[in-house]
Parts: sequence; C-alpha cells; structure tokens
Amino acid sequence: MQIPADAQRTVFKSPLGDIHLLARPDALIGLWFDGQTHQPGLSHIPVVTTNPVLKQTEEQLADYFAGLRERFDLPIAIVFGSEFQRTVWAALSTITYGHTRSYQDIAQTLQKPKAVRAVGAAIGKNPLSLVIPCHRVLGAKGQLTGYAGGLDRKASLLHLEGVF
Repeated sequence: MQIPADAQRTVFKSPLGDIHLLARPDALIGLWFDGQTHQPGLSHIPVVTTNPVLKQTEEQLADYFAGLRERFDLPIAIVFGSEFQRTVWAALSTITYGHTRSYQDIAQTLQKPKAVRAVGAAIGKNPLSLVIPCHRVLGAKGQLTGYAGGLDRKASLLHLEGVF
C-alpha cells in the first residue's frame, strides 16, 4: 500500500478504541481502528492538528458515536485498492445507517454472484472503515462474520445503529 507523500494523520479516541485517520490536504484517504487487519504502518506519517479534513472527520466521528449522525459527509479519495475492490467499496457505500446486506447481496449487486469470497476479501481491505460502512455486511443468515476491526466492534457499531 503506497501512502501519498502529502498524507498527514491523527488519532481519534473513540468509545471502541483509537481510530487512525489519514488524509491529504483535500480528502480523507484512510480510517482504521487500532490493530485493524490490513492497516498500513503509519508511524512515519506526520501527526498534525491543523488539517481541516482530519478536524472535520473527528467532529463527524464524535457525532456518530454520540448517536447524532447517520451519514458521513466528508471529502474522500480512494487512493488504495484494485478496480474490483473499489467497485465493492462503492457498493458498500449504498448501505444506509441501520440496515445491513449480506456478502451474497453485494456479489449479486455487482453481477458476480459467484464472487462472494472475493467480495469478502475486498471488504476486509476497505481503507475507510465506518465512512464506507463495511460493518453493515453480515453473513448469509444474518450472523456476524468477517470484520477487520474485530467482531466485538462490529457488534457495537450495529448496536449503535439500532440493527441489534
């Protein structure tokens, strides 16, 4: 994962643990829970407090965790991932607050009904957790499965959104 040279970062303290935010001057490009699978090494990226995109993201995350925000309205840029992964992430973006879909639903939406495992792998590499709501994807029978940020966090997020 090649991180852009102009990237800056900060850490947001959420009720579910630290969230690492990565942005360019004009767009959010990464959001990962601490220890999340596929999180890139960020220690070499400068920590800043003046990036307006990072500040806006922190404000919206605070509102989300307080139950005051159902949708993120942030400038984002998808700078990571293959074309297929980006297509999957775009499909995830259509899942609204308080609703869920299955991995099979996403594969069928993409007109690739046999690509359920590939869809799952792409979802696991989502670089913008929460903003691109991969936590809203469940197993075929509605079970919690496959969240790179941890199943406890996934359950907590779905509970916050009123799914459980």
